[in-house]
Amino acid sequence: MEVLVVDWRPREFAGTVERFPQLTFHLTESIAEAEPYLATANVLVTVGRGLTPEVVDRMPALQWMQCLITGVNGALAALTGRPEVLLTSARGIHGPQMAEAALFHMLCLARDVRRSQQAQRERRWDTWDPYVLDAKTVGIVGIGVVGEHLAGVCKALGMTVLGVSRTARAIDGIDRIFAREDLAAAAAEVDFLVLTVPLSAETERMIDARVLAAMKPTAYLVNLARGGVVDSEALIAALRAGSIAGAGLDAFEEEPLPESSPFWSLENVFVTAHMGGRSDRYVQEVLTIFEPNLSHWLAGEHDQMRNVVAR
Repeated sequence: MEVLVVDWRPREFAGTVERFPQLTFHLTESIAEAEPYLATANVLVTVGRGLTPEVVDRMPALQWMQCLITGVNGALAALTGRPEVLLTSARGIHGPQMAEAALFHMLCLARDVRRSQQAQRERRWDTWDPYVLDAKTVGIVGIGVVGEHLAGVCKALGMTVLGVSRTARAIDGIDRIFAREDLAAAAAEVDFLVLTVPLSAETERMIDARVLAAMKPTAYLVNLARGGVVDSEALIAALRAGSIAGAGLDAFEEEPLPESSPFWSLENVFVTAHMGGRSDRYVQEVLTIFEPNLSHWLAGEHDQMRNVVAR
């Protein structure tokens, strides 16, 4: 059996190679580098960058793909026409880093970090009264593993936490739950609207002009989900008009974000390069899913594998 790993940190899989000596591993950094092993690989371990249906067509022996991220839309597209290939995701490991990324964006917006950076560059002593998170209200759109973790962090800061979910259920750390159809009503109450919801046909451009118009002019939008969850043109218009206070954006409809994008230059926007799910211990965390899955797969215990994606 051959396992093909395509990841920019291939050396971090060395321990897995040692723990499964019965398997042949190919550790590569890109699809181009993996080309010699495509035809014989039985297992593919990858984020999915560069993976296309044409690449999968060159993998006749492929039986299982372990996606190294939660979002599997790209993997599903690549596996079109290959229903026999098992697909699993890395759902469940992103709570801490995504919650910290959300908090980072909220603090950067609330304390106007861009103004501080500019003052430091100019060696100018500049003071003002920052926006304090304590006693503010945050709305979390998407109450999965990440949303639940973020709720606990926000409660620890003294915030009121509202949740927007497609399923109504009581959740520790969340004061009130809104249905998705009531998103605008939730948006009207919050000081920060944080997006952690997966991109799907239901959530595409769910943050539109109507939702943005419902937000308070002192409120901020933070997108840690996918760029497609937000209507970018409507958001740019709202930011330019000052109908919301600002936005912290980690995900965009087009990535890398083009140099021509207004998001780079808008003074009320804080941009990061889709880093919310990344961390210094990412591979170690994902191996807690992949290695048990690999053991179950070898034993034919597919029903014991974690995060099997229904197709």
